[in-house]
Amino acid sequence: HPMMKPEERGAKMDERITRMVKHMAVEVDATPEQTQKLIAIAKAVAKDLAPIREKLQTARQRGIALMAAPQIDRQALEQLRVEQISMMDSNSKRLMQAMADSAEVLTPAQRQKFAEQFKKMGGPMGGPMGGPMGGRFGHHGGMGGQ
Repeated sequence: HPMMKPEERGAKMDERITRMVKHMAVEVDATPEQTQKLIAIAKAVAKDLAPIREKLQTARQRGIALMAAPQIDRQALEQLRVEQISMMDSNSKRLMQAMADSAEVLTPAQRQKFAEQFKKMGGPMGGPMGGPMGGRFGHHGGMGGQ
């Protein structure tokens, strides 16, 4: 929410992440210790991705402004596209690192259950964004929120 102070937004995000991870932990029969490790991983990735998400939102606004300009600046549009691809690549790498970190916390049997949950959600590779963890955890929501 724009009127919230950054620390309030951070607390809300942490609360949402904790709730989401605990739900997933129940689904895979994670121990309390595993759950705490998974929460820490999820909070770290959300914190790392917040600046990228903000940059992508700014880039989107720049793109809209460029398209609305009296003259179309193809060079500026191409530069914006390259910047967005780079940011999405950084986003994707960080998400995949978090997926691997999370997988290492779980046993093989738990990872199988984890994979089943992601199939139901459309991720990790087949979500609406077509990238790691799909739209649920990508720059449109989930791990980072709005």
